[in-house]
Amino acid sequence: MAIIPQLTLFAWEDIEELGDLERLSLVMETMPDEALMQTLEAERGRGRNDYPIRAMWNSVLAGIVFQHESIEKLRRELARNGQLRHLCGFQGQVPPAWAYTRFFQKLLHHADLIQDMFNQLVQELRQLLPDFGKHLAMDSKAIASYARHKNKNGARDGRRDTEATYGVKTYRGQNEDGTTWEKVVRWFGYKLHLIVDAVYELPIHYSLTQAHEADITEAHRMIDHLEESHPEMLENAETLAADKAYDDTKLIRRLWDDHQIKPVIDIRNSWKDGEQTRLLDPWENVVYTYRGQVCCVCPETGTERQMAHGGFEKDRNTLKKRCPAKQYGIQCQGMSQCPVAQGIRIPLSKDRRIFTPIDRSSYAWEKAYRRRTAAERVNSRLDGSFGLEKHTIRGEQKMRVRCGLALCVMLAIAVGRIKANQAEKMRSLVA
Repeated sequence: MAIIPQLTLFAWEDIEELGDLERLSLVMETMPDEALMQTLEAERGRGRNDYPIRAMWNSVLAGIVFQHESIEKLRRELARNGQLRHLCGFQGQVPPAWAYTRFFQKLLHHADLIQDMFNQLVQELRQLLPDFGKHLAMDSKAIASYARHKNKNGARDGRRDTEATYGVKTYRGQNEDGTTWEKVVRWFGYKLHLIVDAVYELPIHYSLTQAHEADITEAHRMIDHLEESHPEMLENAETLAADKAYDDTKLIRRLWDDHQIKPVIDIRNSWKDGEQTRLLDPWENVVYTYRGQVCCVCPETGTERQMAHGGFEKDRNTLKKRCPAKQYGIQCQGMSQCPVAQGIRIPLSKDRRIFTPIDRSSYAWEKAYRRRTAAERVNSRLDGSFGLEKHTIRGEQKMRVRCGLALCVMLAIAVGRIKANQAEKMRSLVA
């Protein structure tokens, strides 16, 4: 008779032999869930323990790791996979559906403990990765609710999502031929707001709101929360990249003036139609665009040339611009009488949206802004690997807990991979 021995608890050197269960073991080993487990066990007291708290919790983590969209799919997997049952801690039969319903109801009362787990994992990553949080990116993600919409009286009937709202997001751009395009996305559900590390593509803060909430409003709330819970993250951060939804003078001022974080935020064109440039006071022959491009005008010929970048003077809070003729060796007939031939200094206070510590018209700004796509990739992983694209979740609190669990698993995977000397796989749930 061929007897297959049962698996035991894993040491790090056993991970390579676990195959597909490696991912779950990594999460279970690194998840800082002891406070949550003790709280849930204390609430259960000396009641029946047919389905232990820790086994139920481990199976919930398994459902996220193995991308089961519903509890029924998870239960079927537990029923056919004895190794998975043993790894989770079940000694008998698979828990019925009602046991998971009651377990999730208890989890909803402890969303704060799930937030604490997330914060602990962020702190652990800061110790493992010294430059974690140096460059940040901010974005929001639409999460559609597939339940029925509200009825007239707003009554709950188990099939409707009475807390979800309608959201709209408009994307605009320009084609190669100069024509503009516009795409409007509408959904019924919620919005997940994220601040992520733009280098390692891992979250450092999250919040969930109804779909109609403005991105910029929640951005200020997230900064408030980081100032209270993780002030060291703001102290160590150097840049924060975001799209036009976060184009806000107050946010730009707050990032740089309060925390010395260089804002790399795309800008909306709020100028009047047909207005291409404005005169840059107090210089009579210098103009600028809404995107921060500064040009000098030759007093002799009227030729307009873009001025060269001279860097940022932190002690003066000014951007330096240099004469393009001197910088690039261009022949300029009016250089002798040009009042800006020696260069100029532009104070940021001239227009805080347009003039930022990293010059908007420089290559350095473009390079820093490309880091914003890190938040988009985190959003894509939440959809594809963590099940937020197809789900059966109804209710804001349930969605908040589910998003928190997914993000905790994402960070736990990263911590486990780094500790197992597999840092190159820190962002992979399926590898």
